[in-house]
Amino acid sequence: MRRRFFLLGALCLVAASAVSAAAQSRQYVQGQAVGIGGRRAGLNRPFNLTINNYTSPDDVQRLNQALRSGGQEELLSVLSKLNAGRIALGNNVGVTANAVIATPAEGGGTKLTVLYERNVAIFELRYGTRSADYRFGYAEIYLDSRGRGQGTFIPSAKVRLEGDNNWVVEDFAEFPARLMGLRSSGRVGVAR
Repeated sequence: MRRRFFLLGALCLVAASAVSAAAQSRQYVQGQAVGIGGRRAGLNRPFNLTINNYTSPDDVQRLNQALRSGGQEELLSVLSKLNAGRIALGNNVGVTANAVIATPAEGGGTKLTVLYERNVAIFELRYGTRSADYRFGYAEIYLDSRGRGQGTFIPSAKVRLEGDNNWVVEDFAEFPARLMGLRSSGRVGVAR
């Protein structure tokens, strides 16, 4: 009986340390999203981004190549196979943040570009609304060296390529929401 308790205790300890190690290799960005125009003007909602890993330069090249060769549909096909974390607006579970691209910013900060496949509502598909053509969600986050910052959030977007690697993002008939009071905690390891 003692041996069973010892083994059970040891297994629980190993599982707890594995969960702790996994939690330590994540980055969390939290703040508020404030609507600027349209139906959501003045609406203030919690914003949460959980980053498991940054998108690798090879994956970014694949995204650019897909956009260059097949446009939105090909980009969606390649993007849907990626998983860099989770993005949520409001108090819900959110959706998969398919790509999170980290680039150095001025003053030792970081710019995070988040691109994800948004959930298109049945209503949009059923009635062929124009919004069904805007298949992506997009966020641009600027964090300083202390992990604080602000950004822009576009819940319905189209993406096109201008030049070799410059993404041009078109939002669906609304002003982008402002991300304010952002705070980052945790760290992400090397891009996979």
